[in-house]
Amino acid sequence: MPKKGKIARRLLYIFGSLILLLLIGYAWLYSVAIANPPPEPGNISLQLTRKALSPTSWTLNNNWFRKSNTGLYEMYVEGKPFQRGVINGKLSAELVVRQEDHFNEQINKMVSSGTYRQFLRYFIAWFNRNLDENISDEYKQEINGISKSASDKYQYIGSNYQRLLNYHAAHDIGHALQNMMLVGCTSFGTWGAASEDSTMIIGRNFDFWAGDKFAEDKIISFEKPSEGYPFMSITWGGFIGVVSGMNTKGLTVTINAAKSEIPSGAATPVSLVAREILQYAANIREAIVIARSRKMFVSESFLVSSAADNKAVIIEKTPSDIDVYDPGQDHIICTNQFQSKGLIKSKDNIEQIKESASPYRYQRVKQLMEANGKNSVDKTIQLLRDTKGLNGANIGLGNEKAVNQFIAHHSVVFEPQKLLVWVSTAPWQLGEYVAYDLNKIFAMQGLKADEEIRENNLTIAADPLLKTEEFRHFQDFREFRKRIARGEAVNTDSLVASNPEYYHAYVLAGDYSFNHKDYGRALQYYKAASIREIATAKESEHIRRRIQESGEKISERQ
Repeated sequence: MPKKGKIARRLLYIFGSLILLLLIGYAWLYSVAIANPPPEPGNISLQLTRKALSPTSWTLNNNWFRKSNTGLYEMYVEGKPFQRGVINGKLSAELVVRQEDHFNEQINKMVSSGTYRQFLRYFIAWFNRNLDENISDEYKQEINGISKSASDKYQYIGSNYQRLLNYHAAHDIGHALQNMMLVGCTSFGTWGAASEDSTMIIGRNFDFWAGDKFAEDKIISFEKPSEGYPFMSITWGGFIGVVSGMNTKGLTVTINAAKSEIPSGAATPVSLVAREILQYAANIREAIVIARSRKMFVSESFLVSSAADNKAVIIEKTPSDIDVYDPGQDHIICTNQFQSKGLIKSKDNIEQIKESASPYRYQRVKQLMEANGKNSVDKTIQLLRDTKGLNGANIGLGNEKAVNQFIAHHSVVFEPQKLLVWVSTAPWQLGEYVAYDLNKIFAMQGLKADEEIRENNLTIAADPLLKTEEFRHFQDFREFRKRIARGEAVNTDSLVASNPEYYHAYVLAGDYSFNHKDYGRALQYYKAASIREIATAKESEHIRRRIQESGEKISERQ
């Protein structure tokens, strides 16, 4: 009896110690994860209110915000960091709230388990425990200002400031969790003899997908900070980072994700490194200095073009290294792989080239550029809309190997020497491309009336694909995909007929049949998928494994 009591006390001691360790760990995690906002300057009143010019446009002093008849939102903000943030939040308050709703709705769809979402919450808190230490005071002030207009209904996740701060690392955390290629972007540029009028032209698709709703409320932001250069970028509510943008010195920045190792802790988010380059660099040399000064925790390519240098380069950066790819010619292409001498042979890059759709897309862009001859804005947009594979092969709509993957948050074309920019309108890059002249925008002294600020005479028409049967069938395909995700019944033959050259249509039909134990039909679909253009090595392996498993299941029944 005494022996049993001694064992019980020991077990109780061990159990109590574990509980204590968990509580200590939770307390430590909570303490290091909390990001306190920087002190607020007293020169801006939080009681400022916006003035309505119309039901869809508002002003606040020289600052303004409006919804264009193209569906794009347009915003101009100036001043010091906290002031810019407060005014940004007040002008676009509805979009700040709505964007967070969309983001959390998509997270709940992607991670249906509440327990796992809770785990991710603590993982992200640990991962971002030093995030605020790696962000400049200027940008923390601006984010804090916007957070005053954020919704209070997500306080259980974190304070308004802490949440908005963490959202700036969402792109990077996607790498950390599973190297998700949510950003499989394509960008390219021409200048000199490669362009029709010798001026520089940069085009890019930002293929970031976080749910259809996330891309509904795009903001074309024009910002005139108290320090640095005025700039424009394509963004969304509550986000001050840059993924695509151009400043008034004719310097552009676009980001393309690269394969990364799982990092051990927070550093400066990629989008804020791009923002700093755009705000403070007037040429390529200054952009490199800024990129070199910041520690990042994922790998990224920054395509930087400069009117002053009349060329573009790619700054390739990993958590531990940096190199610059200069093509040494009058054109450049950037997908999702490194090209510099110092990083092209890195382990992660070799795997990326071997396993991803990046090299195929690179070759397709190269092929189209050669076929198009001297480049123009029209030809750039035509290339960004291309849905075909190498040599014009039909690889199905939505294939990751295509330049146009039908997931783009936005597509954009820059003419740095002219300070002109064209931005796509919905859906994806198929709608009109509308033009803005930065010279005119930054010369405005506020918005006097609700009127269009885009350059109507430079608008590029919508893609004729929108009016075709092929596009209508693609919309049917997307609906089939949504129904499967919701657990609804579908006709698999109708599913593959909606996108018959796309391997993934057959994979979806195969998985659906396999899960419903119809192994004979599943085997047929997987075999049909295997002879089509498959985007990644991982998907090829899934198809190969399912062919084998389906065959085994059929044999077991015989």
